Amino acid sequence: MNTDKTSVIVMDGQNENNNNLPVESSDPKKKSTDSPIHEQFFKITQKFGLEAAIMPIEKQMPIEDRSTKRERLASLRKQKNIETIMEKTFAYCANKSIDKRTDLDWFDRYIALAENVSNKTMQDLWAKILAGELYRPGSYSLKALKIFRDMSIVDAKLLAKACSLAVKDQSKKNIRIISGAYQQPGIFNFFDKDRQKYINLSHFGLNYADILSLADNHLLYQQESESSIMASGDTLNFNYNGLPLKLNGKRTNTALQFYKFTPIGAELAHLISDKPNDDFFAMLKQQLSHHFEINVTTPSG
Repeated sequence: MNTDKTSVIVMDGQNENNNNLPVESSDPKKKSTDSPIHEQFFKITQKFGLEAAIMPIEKQMPIEDRSTKRERLASLRKQKNIETIMEKTFAYCANKSIDKRTDLDWFDRYIALAENVSNKTMQDLWAKILAGELYRPGSYSLKALKIFRDMSIVDAKLLAKACSLAVKDQSKKNIRIISGAYQQPGIFNFFDKDRQKYINLSHFGLNYADILSLADNHLLYQQESESSIMASGDTLNFNYNGLPLKLNGKRTNTALQFYKFTPIGAELAHLISDKPNDDFFAMLKQQLSHHFEINVTTPSG
């Protein structure tokens, strides 16, 4: 009997459910692929034509064939992705007319940027981009598309969170997240504890680390900004997720503080449907009421 305890990897050709996974014996130097975790990894590598690295040498195709297979799988994956996005875009365009001025060069660049998107949620957003561009050419710049390409689903959810707290001006091009209001100090208000009002954004799921992340993605300016100094009676008109919001100044020398979306952030914010945060809106009105009279027009019906 052979007493050599060195084991070898063998293939179980009888099991139809093993997906040709290499089965390992007790040699700790060999890589195990028979656990559920390793089986899942093997399936992932198969999708990209990279499974040869964890297969026995005798089961591997020549490297030239493996390279060709990987390129073919990549091409098929891109084709499937972009066709799925086209199908979703068609659904979004069902009741809208397409502008005849569609820029075919833009469309070609769009395909090159979107064809690697396989996440279903992100595919929906890419379809909304294309539908919006077809409906109104110039809605989305190539620079915005490049930023969006590099965003993860986590980044997209963070953008949606920021939009749920933001107000838009009447042009919808300037989008801000109000973070507070203040009155410049004077003889009559120097000891007024309400002269400065802050809105704790982190209480509503947007902390400073999130703001930095949005800034890293060129969606939000990192530094807090403020409005011009307002006099009593001055008016600011905003829209908060579909709700018209009017602020009438009650005091002189007051200003709003806010984080402002970048132009790219404002473009991509149009992908996010209006979804007001009622708790935040109540806090916003409460904190601003010391400096402003607040009027909100609720939609009828």
